[in-house]
Amino acid sequence: MHLTHLTHAVLQPGFEGTTAPDWVRRRIAEEGLASVVLFGRNISTPEQVAALTAALRAENPDLIIAIDEEAGDVTRLEAWTGASRPGNLALGAVDDTALTEEVARDIGRELHAAGVTLDYAPSADVNSNPRNPVIGVRSFGSRTALVARHTAAWVRGLQSAGVAACAKHFPGHGDTAVDSHHDLPTVTASAAAIEGTALPPFVAAIEAGVRVVMTGHLLVPALDPDLPATLSRRVLVDLLRTRLGFDGLVVTDGIEMRAVTSRYGIDGATVRAVAGGADAVCVGGESATEATTERLTAALVAAVHDGTLPERRLAEAAGRVAEFAAWSGERFRAARAAGDGARSDVGLRAARRALRVTGAAGAALPLGADPHVVELAPTSTLAIDRQTPWGLAAPLRELRPATTSVRLTQPELTGDEAALERAALVPAVGRPLVVVVRDAARHSWMAAALGRLLRRRPDAVVVEMGVPGAGAPGAPHLATHGATRVSGLAAAEFLTGTSGTYAF
Repeated sequence: MHLTHLTHAVLQPGFEGTTAPDWVRRRIAEEGLASVVLFGRNISTPEQVAALTAALRAENPDLIIAIDEEAGDVTRLEAWTGASRPGNLALGAVDDTALTEEVARDIGRELHAAGVTLDYAPSADVNSNPRNPVIGVRSFGSRTALVARHTAAWVRGLQSAGVAACAKHFPGHGDTAVDSHHDLPTVTASAAAIEGTALPPFVAAIEAGVRVVMTGHLLVPALDPDLPATLSRRVLVDLLRTRLGFDGLVVTDGIEMRAVTSRYGIDGATVRAVAGGADAVCVGGESATEATTERLTAALVAAVHDGTLPERRLAEAAGRVAEFAAWSGERFRAARAAGDGARSDVGLRAARRALRVTGAAGAALPLGADPHVVELAPTSTLAIDRQTPWGLAAPLRELRPATTSVRLTQPELTGDEAALERAALVPAVGRPLVVVVRDAARHSWMAAALGRLLRRRPDAVVVEMGVPGAGAPGAPHLATHGATRVSGLAAAEFLTGTSGTYAF
């Protein structure tokens, strides 16, 4: 029972449903479970999630209730509606640290009202690789100094509302070309390059008082040629704790991600992560069953018995979790900045300020008639909830009800030469054409489709809702720096020269 309590202390499981399952409540009340993680599937309304967290906290007032709420494209609180606040890239484009702090504080107010004590944000990754498939708009940008100052501002803003921040994905996921949900990325940079580019935002977060750091499932040969960072004592202890002086809680990225499970299995990755220096193991994005928690508990207990995991290391990890739980619980109860969780207008203000126009706008803007909108939609990373809405057609329709639209994917365009003509060009005859893309510079099929459309309609307005690339000559290009609902609203206002009244 002693070992079971220790293992439950280091696990941060998710679960299914919008009410607390009996197996979760029992483990919190009787078996030492110290944390849970909420995902979009657990949230329907503010009232519901507040009731859910209150029921969980009734079993343990210091329970750590975590969520992955970056705002922007990665939102859990607003997974069903789209975020009412822009993400990091938009804030980096504005480059006003006071605004970043205000946005983060607003997120913290809402999380506090929902009963959350730990937010797995911000991303402190420097998006130095433009081909990065998983970070992109989740980063403040590609410049280290900019990312560092906004990471610190985000940490200060969130924690001022009584919710702990978590800088991720250590030692930096920005210089990668592989999504760690699917495979293990390798960072080929030298130790000196990593120290100069990837580490400063984490240093800034630590100096700003961040309480938690999340590991990245990355192989960084310059730091450890054998083990991914999540499992590496060289990265988590020698670098993060000893060299950078971080004394808070270290939590893993989702341990079921294939970057680690394809090599070690979910149980093997869990054991190696704790042995390597992680204090808490996040699980439940895709593996949210009681059986998964039982399996990981059994694996950790067995590892102590066979000597793979020293009991003192497990106890040290559980102790750090308990220390953080006491701090976060007290901070949560003492916070007054949270108010009632009502949103301010800071999200829309930030989204408006993040808009950038390039190319020859001329007579094309504002739109003189109701447009036809063509959205070229890529497959997004698993970090983004599949149901989260994005795009420009819906917000444009709020302002111009006669707007028409079509959304096209790579499979729909592959092998059908007439698809663009039929779905995009014919409906736009005699009307403005708006083409919406998302990371066009990273998707060759999307860039090719965009090129074909612009050759036929050089007057088309292009709206990039991902990481901006080089604009097409002559075309008006509007960059939103994110695909959030609020970014779409700001873009729709700009394109129509009007404004609306929105219910957030």
